[in-house]
Amino acid sequence: MAEVKIQAEARTEFGKGAARRIRRDNKVPAVLYGHGSDPVHITLPGHDTMLALKTANALLLIEVEGSESHLALPKQVQRDPIKGFIEHVDLVIVKRGEKVQVDIAVHLEGEAVSDTLVVLEHPSILVEAEATHIPDGVVVSIEGLDVGSQIHASDIKLPAGTTLAIEPDTLIVNVTAAQTAEQVEAELSEAEAEAGIERDEPEAEATTADEPVSAAAE
Repeated sequence: MAEVKIQAEARTEFGKGAARRIRRDNKVPAVLYGHGSDPVHITLPGHDTMLALKTANALLLIEVEGSESHLALPKQVQRDPIKGFIEHVDLVIVKRGEKVQVDIAVHLEGEAVSDTLVVLEHPSILVEAEATHIPDGVVVSIEGLDVGSQIHASDIKLPAGTTLAIEPDTLIVNVTAAQTAEQVEAELSEAEAEAGIERDEPEAEATTADEPVSAAAE
């Protein structure tokens, strides 16, 4: 994974008011920590940070004005729940050659046999890799899998230098039989009954021999 260089500024103002002023300038408040060093409070350029963090486990080279540069990984990214812009970033300092534990995405490829339901139990897995060689993710083939097939963490082929950091028997993919329309309707009816929901039965339209015939029909 290539390093993304970001120019940062030292931050001396704190609190909600200061954070709002920083964001109004299209910048992001952040903190660097790790390796026993004191936390370093910085301000990052908003646009560059947004682009960099589109990649999971982005490796950032943070150059702080008047200070040394730091190699870091995003530990926690806080976003506005409505607008989605980045509000704050926690960055953990890493060293070249150091092993780190990170979650990487699981991507499925291929198609299971018809009338099956493929359940991705874990969309990501925890692995250990060198900080400068974190894989983007792993690809798992489900091509031709039938009902009852399962893929566990130990079945996944990892890139060289990357090892599992979860239990090998962790279930990642489970292939089951797809539900029929009748089964879906039965489960829906059961859930409605438990919730006390009653369906309105459609009124049947019918005429009887005793009903008068309209003048238009005569």
